[in-house]
Amino acid sequence: MPEPILAGLWGALAGSALVLGAIAALTLRIPRRMVALVMAFGAGALVSALAFDLADEAFRAGGTLVFALGMAVGALAYFGGDHLIERRRGTRNAQQGGQSGGPAIVLGALLDGVPESLVLGGTLIGSGAVSPSFLAAVLISNLPEGLAGSRDLADEGHSRRWIIGLWVGVAIASGLAAAIGNAVLSGMGSVPLAVAQSFAAGAIITMLADTMFPEAFEAGGDRVGLATALGFATAFLLSRP
Repeated sequence: MPEPILAGLWGALAGSALVLGAIAALTLRIPRRMVALVMAFGAGALVSALAFDLADEAFRAGGTLVFALGMAVGALAYFGGDHLIERRRGTRNAQQGGQSGGPAIVLGALLDGVPESLVLGGTLIGSGAVSPSFLAAVLISNLPEGLAGSRDLADEGHSRRWIIGLWVGVAIASGLAAAIGNAVLSGMGSVPLAVAQSFAAGAIITMLADTMFPEAFEAGGDRVGLATALGFATAFLLSRP
């Protein structure tokens, strides 16, 4: 199987966790504390993955300048995009009497999911094998995002079919991003891949501090610290030979 197609399938698999989260939110009554603990576990896994699979490899391949610039641009890109999303959500809240902006939540998922998928596709270059720790971290972090986002979309009055279809679209976009990332980066040497890795690391660490950690602690309390540590340890051990 051609490597870009394989990368696309892995990216779609990672995005499918959003769909599973949506199905669970629409069919099961999962306590918010449980969702928060799963979110904290996923956040811990992402910290491990970005430290050992993204930042370290980007620094080794691209050096200090490439790593620093990529991190800065990734962090600023997520910060700026998230700021625009929050402004739009605030406007819609005022117009709709306090309801959340569901489409803005999906846009937020794309904002961090596309860089993740690009790097996921890039991990196949040369080795032909996806990074198990990074894949696990993305899967685990996507699940609670699909859960929480779908609840808000349902509260806005959207149908189950519409919500599931929307998340399926995000999963397909993740697969396309992984395939494109693999195809484009495979013939460009190690530095462009290092740029993509450091960009994704900057975007993800900003997303964690801005979204996942605060939301997990708000609903889960002090137990999220233990769940985060468990997620970090799990992803770290998965990354070891």
